[in-house]
Amino acid sequence: MALLHDATISPRKDEIIDPWLRTRSWWDGQADRGPVGSFRLDDPAGQVGMECFLFGSATGSTLFVPVTYRGAPLPTAADALLGTMEHSALGTRYVHDACADPVFVATVLDTIRTGGRQADLLLRRADGTEVTREPAATVRGAGVPSVPAHDPAHAVRPTDGPDRTTVPGAGWTLTVMRRLGDAPQGPALVGSFEGGADLRLAVVSV
Repeated sequence: MALLHDATISPRKDEIIDPWLRTRSWWDGQADRGPVGSFRLDDPAGQVGMECFLFGSATGSTLFVPVTYRGAPLPTAADALLGTMEHSALGTRYVHDACADPVFVATVLDTIRTGGRQADLLLRRADGTEVTREPAATVRGAGVPSVPAHDPAHAVRPTDGPDRTTVPGAGWTLTVMRRLGDAPQGPALVGSFEGGADLRLAVVSV
């Protein structure tokens, strides 16, 4: 369960993410794009927020951009910090590229291994009442028990390519597709949104 707050955020998420996108090797140069779907993953420890965006454009690629939100900067990934935002309910939040966050990597591997899905969304209003929200995209894991696990206490070192980011581990590699399309074979995290279905977002190879 991902708990969301009816809060004000400054700067906005797009104001943090958009400038960073333009510095990535996998950015396709299409400035006219916007979110076409998003989903959350659930941190079992309840400390790290994980939000995964799909950004589309009329003529370019659909980009997969997962980020994490933390209450303090991730010391092992200073170069993966996109920026900070002030959250009226949670205070200062540090926004990181999720591919450099070991909690995100561990959660993706677990979701692929167990056949899990996106987190359920619970919105807490300012008056304390809570309502459920439907995600703008859905995701499911392949359900392959042989997929390895990763200890979220251990740092990860991602490498960006022209259309994907690879994260090597102990006997495994997680490939996160940044431009959705020609993904490798293997157990995958598969997403769907209103404009597309069965999109291979992340794939494990051993």
